[in-house]
Amino acid sequence: MRTLLAITILSATSLFAQRDPNTGYWQQHVDYKMDVNMDVKTYKYTGTQTLVYTNYSPDTLKRVYYHLYNNAFQPGSEMDARLQAIQDPDGRMVKSFKGADNKTTKQSRISTLKPDEIGYLNIKNLKQDGAAATNVVSGTILEVTLAKPILPGAKTTFTLDFEGQVPVQIRRNGRNSSEGVALSMTQWYPKLAEYDFEGWHADPYIAREFYGVWGDYDVNITIDKDYTVGGSGYLQNPNEIGKGYQDAGVEVKIPKKTKTLTWHFVAPQVHDFTWAADPAYIHDKVDGPNGVTLHFLYKNVPENLEPWKQMQPKTVELLEFYNKHIGPYPYKQYSVIQGGDGGMEYAMCTLITGHTYAGLVGVTAHEFAHSWFQHILGSNESKHPWMDEGFTSYISDLALATVMPKPKAEDNENPFADAYASYLYLVKTGKEQPQSTHSDRYDLNMAYSIASYSKGEVFLAQLGYLIGEDNLAKTLNRYYNEFKFKHPTPNNFKRVAEKVSGAELDWYLTDWTQTTNTIDYGIKEVKEDGTVVLERKGRMPMPLDLIVAYDDGTQETFYIPLEMMRFIKDNPYPNAKRTVLPDWDWGHQTYEFKLSKPKANVSALAIDPAERMADVNKDNNLYTKK
Repeated sequence: MRTLLAITILSATSLFAQRDPNTGYWQQHVDYKMDVNMDVKTYKYTGTQTLVYTNYSPDTLKRVYYHLYNNAFQPGSEMDARLQAIQDPDGRMVKSFKGADNKTTKQSRISTLKPDEIGYLNIKNLKQDGAAATNVVSGTILEVTLAKPILPGAKTTFTLDFEGQVPVQIRRNGRNSSEGVALSMTQWYPKLAEYDFEGWHADPYIAREFYGVWGDYDVNITIDKDYTVGGSGYLQNPNEIGKGYQDAGVEVKIPKKTKTLTWHFVAPQVHDFTWAADPAYIHDKVDGPNGVTLHFLYKNVPENLEPWKQMQPKTVELLEFYNKHIGPYPYKQYSVIQGGDGGMEYAMCTLITGHTYAGLVGVTAHEFAHSWFQHILGSNESKHPWMDEGFTSYISDLALATVMPKPKAEDNENPFADAYASYLYLVKTGKEQPQSTHSDRYDLNMAYSIASYSKGEVFLAQLGYLIGEDNLAKTLNRYYNEFKFKHPTPNNFKRVAEKVSGAELDWYLTDWTQTTNTIDYGIKEVKEDGTVVLERKGRMPMPLDLIVAYDDGTQETFYIPLEMMRFIKDNPYPNAKRTVLPDWDWGHQTYEFKLSKPKANVSALAIDPAERMADVNKDNNLYTKK
């Protein structure tokens, strides 16, 4: 039976899915009921799944697709082939060795897995409303031909049995991680693919991103009694389990003859369900703001004890920061769990690695922020990874500058400096691809990572330059409030920013995310009478901030609006005289204006003194008296 807390949260969050600023918006819904039995000795598990699917689309569906992520961890899989073909494979997924010629060779770890080390997910007895449904496995996708079509507005119930094997830890999910965690159970069950206004999103799994259907999960996990389990959802039977979950003052005594325990979790309004388990987990609980309980599960080893304790109050600070700067976290629990192979976000939890205080806070800041930008604002990560990774990187860097400031004050002035530097590095390599590239289609992992994380972060930081920091902050709040528990697109975010600021921003979204056009403005000439000649050398347009310092110690600033933006932002330098100049259109490559004093009195002139514009050549942004 669901707890009152879970029902209350479900009722509240379900309301969010019914409100949308876009007329005609719809999204599908799933209700999962799963029972799984894990054999911790063989790493094999069996389960049953009942899935109630509601078709809120205007379309009649004649087939559906399930993700079988575990099947990627088999020699010859598409993920294995990708590892062997890409020039810069993920270091966690390959083995390196030197040959007789002393050259380093990298080999896919998947390619050498033995039958008892691979991952698999086998499906049996798949039925739709009691009738057998024809299905065929295609790699990591199960294609199902329905016994009967699902009409618009109709519900149908799928039932199936599944058996799986947990692969050796290679990427995200697996057994016996590098830090000794027994089970990292991510992408472990048959998961229905998303169907939205663009159609089906049944992408094969080659170690990239995810996109899922919101729904309610009711999951029973039966496992060896010595294991502690943490993950998505709310534990329904804490006083039967113990392991640090039980109510205060309740002593749980488990009979010696009992070999297994069943952990019952309910996770309302999520688009994934993840869990991890280990016999040596310590479980700490910390109270956070708004009645949120923070859980921390980590291995009981000496190197963990101090840093994992230290990072807990910082996680509380991070929750407070994100609540304020994005919006209130809607669930009543979040778990930080040692597991996986680095850091990866999941519904109501994250799996992370690390043994240092600063490192644990840093990775938790990033993964926790994903709860807002991916697990509450569920954009399509496969098609628009920058919307999640970039926005998450932006807000987590902003948060870390507050909760973990660097020793030198000047190092905190631009918390996004590393993102700008990474983007500029990518441009210089000549390997950049547009951010509109599907996450699986990047030629290099390097190009994907920088485009998604760093360039995505710069998208927001630079938007603050365009519309003003106050408008950017309001945009993030409004974006969250309008699109939580939906699947916003890049245009949805752009329209929110336009409504908040009054600026026209289609040009910005187009140039920055759909092309590799670069920004390059320069000071071409300063004439003797004080006339300044500027030039646009890059394809991408921008409005310009300029600051002038005179020999007498005075300063003044100038703002050149971009014609197509139809907007004048508030003065970012209120302590200096500001002159708003006429618009500069894109078609004219040069622009002239006159200073209030002649060249002889000018000591320095700079474009974008705050360096919030991602200009690829800053050498021509500064004029100084010779």
